[in-house]
Amino acid sequence: MVLMESKKIIVVLIGAFLNALSMNYFLIPADVFASGFTGLAQLLSSVFDQYTNFAISTGILLFLLNIPVIILGWKKVGKSFTLYSLISVALTTFFLEIIPVQAQSTDILLNAVFGGVIAAIGVGFTLKWGASTGGMDIIAMVLSRMKDKPVGTYFFALNGLIILSAGLVFDAEKALYTLVTLYVSTRVIDAIHTRHEKLTAYIITKKSEEMKQAIHGKLVRGITTIPAKGAFTNEQKEMMMIVITRYELYDLEHIIKEVDPSAFTNIVQTTGIFGFFRRE
Repeated sequence: MVLMESKKIIVVLIGAFLNALSMNYFLIPADVFASGFTGLAQLLSSVFDQYTNFAISTGILLFLLNIPVIILGWKKVGKSFTLYSLISVALTTFFLEIIPVQAQSTDILLNAVFGGVIAAIGVGFTLKWGASTGGMDIIAMVLSRMKDKPVGTYFFALNGLIILSAGLVFDAEKALYTLVTLYVSTRVIDAIHTRHEKLTAYIITKKSEEMKQAIHGKLVRGITTIPAKGAFTNEQKEMMMIVITRYELYDLEHIIKEVDPSAFTNIVQTTGIFGFFRRE
């Protein structure tokens, strides 16, 4: 358990470093914006720098923007998930402050693409290990528990605001390159993790009772069991069907590996749910 938590902290640390590296080496020098709260902090920092007499760094603004969200997550989501989010935000702020803002290329397209890819690698692996980068991830988690509606709309609204503001503060070209960064980062995160809010897991195992107890001990989700039989071996098994949110995928994967490493599991996208789905 201690080893697993240590690995998660290391992944969060690396993710925060990559996120800060992408900002200070690629996106900020090119005036291209990231997605979510990081991009919002970057945008506000640029506005303060250009239209006021004082400047606030992107790292400090990122931390300040996340304070109310962290409090919300602590109350509505869970202490463990929120704690790792806080660690991620604090580390990202730290690295943003110590890594110098230094352009690596004068080509704005290269900055947009490489910045998006490097940030997405950090975010993708952070999500894959059951943590988050704070900001919109916590808001998405809260919304997914409150209402059974796609939270992608909220991501799109915030990122759309960032793109529009980039066009107003700078020019249309910067807005278009920001769109390139958002597209690239989304594709990379999709490849590493999943952006689907609801997932259905089909688990075929010979240890269904032990698996049910382990899942119910960690997740508050209903499970449907279906008798199954191997076509080649004629071996009797059970197929367990469970619908989860993407934030619970990490815990489910580790439960399956601990209880029955030989179990066959198929994770599929769930586009809609009719009936009861626990949201609290």
